[in-house]
Amino acid sequence: MVTVTVLRTERLVLRQWRDTDRDPWAALCADPEVMRLFPSTLTRAESDDFVDRHTALLDERGWGLWAVEVIGGSPFIGFTGLAVPGFPVPGHPDGCVEVGWRLAADQWGRGYAPEAARAVLDVAWDVVGLDEVVSFTSVGNTNSRRVMEKIGLGFEREFDHPRLAAGDPLRRHVLYAIRRGRAR
Repeated sequence: MVTVTVLRTERLVLRQWRDTDRDPWAALCADPEVMRLFPSTLTRAESDDFVDRHTALLDERGWGLWAVEVIGGSPFIGFTGLAVPGFPVPGHPDGCVEVGWRLAADQWGRGYAPEAARAVLDVAWDVVGLDEVVSFTSVGNTNSRRVMEKIGLGFEREFDHPRLAAGDPLRRHVLYAIRRGRAR
């Protein structure tokens, strides 16, 4: 089993979730600006369930979606990490692992998402032993697409997200990927 308890970057700590993260996480997931490119905001119960599931996955696998804090600043700003998508990703019939992030809106534009995601990619290669990592988002999510490009992922294709109904404006997604050894 892989064990990664804490990741550190120049400005951030990526760590296991704490009970004190629950209130700011619920507020983040209820923020219409943060969630505008997701199907809906989350209720408090849904937010708490997310924390419970991802805390358990970090304990079980040693990797997953880590809570992010700013060193000497905000004790919780969101998450960054690795996840196994819950649906078949086009072009990856044998499964894949996704790098993803979700940060509070007041933390956007500070370079935290790419900084944290680069640390997560190092874990993907050096600790977990992955050969490839993907990321995907709705076509219109230019901020996340920019982060994907900054950390070295390349555009692969567009696809219709299978969990979103035909006609849903968020259904069309883009898929990016990076393979081990590619320069970031």
